[in-house]
Amino acid sequence: MDYKKIDFHTHSSGSHDGGISTEQYRTILESGQLDCVAITDHGTIRVAKQLKEEFGERVIVGEEIDTTEGEIIGLFLHKPIPNGLNAKKTITLIKEQNGIVYIPHPFETVRHGLSEETLQDIIDDIDVIEVCNGRAFLQNRSPKTVVWARLHHVLGAASSDAHGKRGIGKTYTLLRDIPTQETLLSLLSSAKFITERPAVLSLLYPSYHRMRKKVMRV
Repeated sequence: MDYKKIDFHTHSSGSHDGGISTEQYRTILESGQLDCVAITDHGTIRVAKQLKEEFGERVIVGEEIDTTEGEIIGLFLHKPIPNGLNAKKTITLIKEQNGIVYIPHPFETVRHGLSEETLQDIIDDIDVIEVCNGRAFLQNRSPKTVVWARLHHVLGAASSDAHGKRGIGKTYTLLRDIPTQETLLSLLSSAKFITERPAVLSLLYPSYHRMRKKVMRV
């Protein structure tokens, strides 16, 4: 079986703390480093939509949304969702677009992950939870998330959370086919996870890009 390499959580240069350029995404997909990638910028889906037009199903349009309880990713979106709403309202807006509710880096406090209390409150609406985040370093909650996902019968995924080119291609999910909104959940039921730690310097990308973009605005 020829498994496909999928990364559900990456940040382009369109994100305030991201730095993967459109040309770098092209190289990643054309070289086979990944077969499919979700671009999940903060507060925008502009770059994701642009590359979706070029690569079709090999690019998933997503957004990482900052709710009052923590961050939630919507996958397969058609329009952006505003920050600052509560988790339930954010999920409603994702579902209104027939999107997939994906929970990134749960239990983390450093990166505004959802707490266990919030997860229990929205459990019926969670489609996928990130059981391995490639940037988990200061707070690695992967073991706890794996147990939680199994106990609550929630599908898991592994993603890089890459904010620069050196952070991508190390942590990802293997699926039997490139997913669509309709097939993703069934494909995840037989997923495999690749969880190689990226270069340590790649963990500094978000801080670097935030600082660089502030300087450019001055």
